[in-house]
Amino acid sequence: MSNPIVGELIDLLRLERLEEDLFRGQSRDIGTRNVFGGQVLGQALSAAQQTVDTDRNVHSLHAYFLRAGDIEAPIVYNVDRSRDGRSFSVRRVVAIQHGQPIFNFSASFQVAESGADHQFEMPVVPAPEDLAPPEQVPAQELEKMPVKLQRWLARKAAFEFRYVSRRNEVKPEKRAPYQQIWFRLIDRAPDDDALHRSMLAYASDFHLIGTAMLPHGISYLQHNVQVASLDHALWFHRPFRVDDWLLYSCDSPSALGARGLTRGLIFTRDGRLVASTAQEGLIRLLPE
Repeated sequence: MSNPIVGELIDLLRLERLEEDLFRGQSRDIGTRNVFGGQVLGQALSAAQQTVDTDRNVHSLHAYFLRAGDIEAPIVYNVDRSRDGRSFSVRRVVAIQHGQPIFNFSASFQVAESGADHQFEMPVVPAPEDLAPPEQVPAQELEKMPVKLQRWLARKAAFEFRYVSRRNEVKPEKRAPYQQIWFRLIDRAPDDDALHRSMLAYASDFHLIGTAMLPHGISYLQHNVQVASLDHALWFHRPFRVDDWLLYSCDSPSALGARGLTRGLIFTRDGRLVASTAQEGLIRLLPE
């Protein structure tokens, strides 16, 4: 691993241990108005994993975003060891900034066991190599946007994406609430399964809420659209690496009351279902 952007993400997720069950993570400004939700999700999982025996892997996590995170301040993660049984361990994590909880998180870990095995088939889509990289927002459009949004769109990201169906976020058209996106880390990562799970949690927050906006022809780039994650669930099924191509197949079964529900299935390129996600997000149309 030689790419400094990937190294920065790894450092972001590894955390500083303050006490036995107390950790501190730094915040990274990637151009979002507040701390990126995937950052808090990945850091909370990293904190929880460091309090569990290494023979137990996370199989599910559930989280609520309570307050917007301050990009300029570190985040403290307080881990509660709720249960350690013969097969399962459960952890609760509270993320704290400026003396207030901004995020609640719970995760369950399990010793590896054999059992029934089935999965959905991966959608038939073009290979990532057959898809072009995303188009850049034209300079004349970019200069009309707020500075932070310009930084978000111009950032050098740790993950690269290939969209099966291209979409113009500046002038979005209405379409069915489904999308498939290939993604992977831009450089090789260490052989650390726990780190790969934290990085997948980080990446899983991309594109979910955007799926719920597809039928309405609106975009997070529009000044009158307010978007925020409200909760997030993630289930891990099978081994994977985030530096190999993964397919994120997303759908949105419902939107109502300024909230949109989205779901996602994550597959390896050889068709193994490795994770599932669900998220409800705020999609608020503001007065012009």
